[in-house]
Amino acid sequence: MKLKSLLLLFALPILSFAQVDFNNYFQVKSLRFDFLLGGNAKEEKVFFQQMKKEPFWGGSKTNTIDPFNDGNFRFRVFDLNSGTLLFSKGFSTLFDEWQTTAEAKQIDRTYYQTAVFPFPKNKVLLEIDSRQWDGTFKNIYKTEIDPKSYFILDEKPAAFETFDVLNNGEPAKKVDIVILAEGYTANEKDAFREDVEKVAGYLFSEEPFKSEKGNFNIRAVFTPSVESGTDVPGEHVYRNTVFNSTFYTFDVSRYLTTSDMQPILDAAATVPYDHIYVLVNTDRYGGGGFYNFLSVCTADNNLTREVFIHEFGHGFAGLGDEYYNSEVAYEDFYNLKTEPWEPNITTLVDFDKKWKGMVDKNTEIPTPRTAKYENTVGVYEGGGYMSKGIYSPFIDCRMKSNQAGFCPVCQESIKKVIRYHCE
Repeated sequence: MKLKSLLLLFALPILSFAQVDFNNYFQVKSLRFDFLLGGNAKEEKVFFQQMKKEPFWGGSKTNTIDPFNDGNFRFRVFDLNSGTLLFSKGFSTLFDEWQTTAEAKQIDRTYYQTAVFPFPKNKVLLEIDSRQWDGTFKNIYKTEIDPKSYFILDEKPAAFETFDVLNNGEPAKKVDIVILAEGYTANEKDAFREDVEKVAGYLFSEEPFKSEKGNFNIRAVFTPSVESGTDVPGEHVYRNTVFNSTFYTFDVSRYLTTSDMQPILDAAATVPYDHIYVLVNTDRYGGGGFYNFLSVCTADNNLTREVFIHEFGHGFAGLGDEYYNSEVAYEDFYNLKTEPWEPNITTLVDFDKKWKGMVDKNTEIPTPRTAKYENTVGVYEGGGYMSKGIYSPFIDCRMKSNQAGFCPVCQESIKKVIRYHCE
């Protein structure tokens, strides 16, 4: 592989933002700000739902300000008195994918969202921003929060059974994944435990997770359902499950998601977490992943290994899809006149901010998809659901197909996010 400039690009510090002293501003608990994100293809609006105090903070106590600038949305928390930025996080949602569908041009919809951050000691200002078509952020909501407010719910989390799959130490210094059971009945607890152990093994069988295993904690929460399985509307199959997951999202048969986020968030609150993974009890092929929000995958398909890892690439590291010839419901998902935020795709508008330093000087740009460049970091046309105008770094990759592992560019992007969580 031609990785001549790998260290030049990725050995640089990833944190260019002044971080705050955690103990001056926060408790080691979480404040969960739940809201509906609604609108249509042209507009969005935030509708406040509730605030909750949760017993754990699973994130870093050192890095509270997001340096990546990724995601189709972000939220920021400021100290109300001084205006100091205390916390920020980019994220993506099912709503912003829906905005690019044909349906969004005809009707309005809402999706349940949340902003989770360390519980503040003093009054703060919360701002929620939406990334616009030109790549810039626009503020769509702001509110003051008084941590002493009696409208912040302080309830004891539900008593779901939990168990450790992997415990490498203090949550603040690790990537903490919580896996929730979906479509497992009370009698299928042992099956859930076996499936969780299995998919965790899948994750750490592939680089860079294999080498980074010591930087992860994985906990599981058994959340029993009335019935086994999940909804398959296209086949008139409906199951009474705890998180109401469903295939045929946006009428795409393989797209498995859930928009029933409140019970998911309530269940996840029983343990410290950085990322939520919903494991669905079915042998069908499917899944979904949303950056800094949620990942979903089926437990027993012969491609579960590949899908589980792929969707975690979306949810944890913000990696974009590199395929361009599969069925999707999106229309005009990317603006070819701006640089996409995902680290593994480019329009070449601002390629200097991407993997340019990893491309050998003798490699053609754009790079032909030919045997000459197999296993070579380059700039290959096709990616982000589009065959023209979007480029990806490798001929094949975990973010493109089920036939390959993560390419060098994706691996280094993942490592950067791991370091952010663990410092």
